[in-house]
Amino acid sequence: MTRYGRLSAVLALCLMAGAVLAGCDEASDAGPAAPSGVSAFNGVKKIEVDGKSVNVSCSGSQAAGKPVVVLVAGAGDGLKTFESLQQTLSAKNRVCSYDRLGEGDSAQPDGPQSFDSTGKVLTGVIGQLTGGAPVVLAGHSLGGLIVGRYAPAHQDRVKGVVLLDATSPAQSADLEKDIPASATGAAADLRDQTLAVLRGDSPEKLTTPDGDVASAGSIPAEVIQHGTAYLADSVPEYGPALERSWSDGQKKWLGLSSRSNLSIATKSGHYIYRDQPDLVVRAIERVTSEAAPV
Repeated sequence: MTRYGRLSAVLALCLMAGAVLAGCDEASDAGPAAPSGVSAFNGVKKIEVDGKSVNVSCSGSQAAGKPVVVLVAGAGDGLKTFESLQQTLSAKNRVCSYDRLGEGDSAQPDGPQSFDSTGKVLTGVIGQLTGGAPVVLAGHSLGGLIVGRYAPAHQDRVKGVVLLDATSPAQSADLEKDIPASATGAAADLRDQTLAVLRGDSPEKLTTPDGDVASAGSIPAEVIQHGTAYLADSVPEYGPALERSWSDGQKKWLGLSSRSNLSIATKSGHYIYRDQPDLVVRAIERVTSEAAPV
């Protein structure tokens, strides 16, 4: 496994989140047929966004007026990581996912990326895949951070969000506070390597500066936090502080909307959609239902 593969989930302070799913096949064409039209394919293909090849996957049927669910993966995880979740959701929803530049089978970025530049790619993906329909964004880990930064500026299209153990909006400050520069051994490695990734030292080259949470109005927003204290076991000396800061970060995300709700996935580590998939499916379907026009 590469250095970045080991560190990708460290963005969520999970020491094993970057592992690629073994034996995970390409998303299949199974599932309900989508309506005809340029944005209505089912399966995996490449599209072009601002001159770059972006790998995308869509499945399920689009109901009139119902939002399309767009899944946004964590660092080091491509769209394949959502294969099972996407298949389940597509029984009742139109669902799409994609690989960001520098991830999965998408093109490499030309240089450093920002929330603005990665957001432009997301806008291009939404524009080509959803046929003008509203969207519900569901993001895990770094993907949740991207969703949280993107939604307030795109309320015309984003009508609901689900954050799955999203990276804290104050991740760098939290880490520098909880693991001091004087730390040694594994804790020092975790601190230094995570901060490097947050500053763009990764294939994605995405810098993720801390910032306040902006409001996306009154859209339905579900914030789901891991419930097993695995961080406390990973680096015992500093783990409890990391867990407290992680919880504080999830609470900060409630500022996204006046209709935000925080819940705890009591049986889950960082990968909530693997550990408690039914809980995640219910949350996404609830937000999608609330986001649909009456």
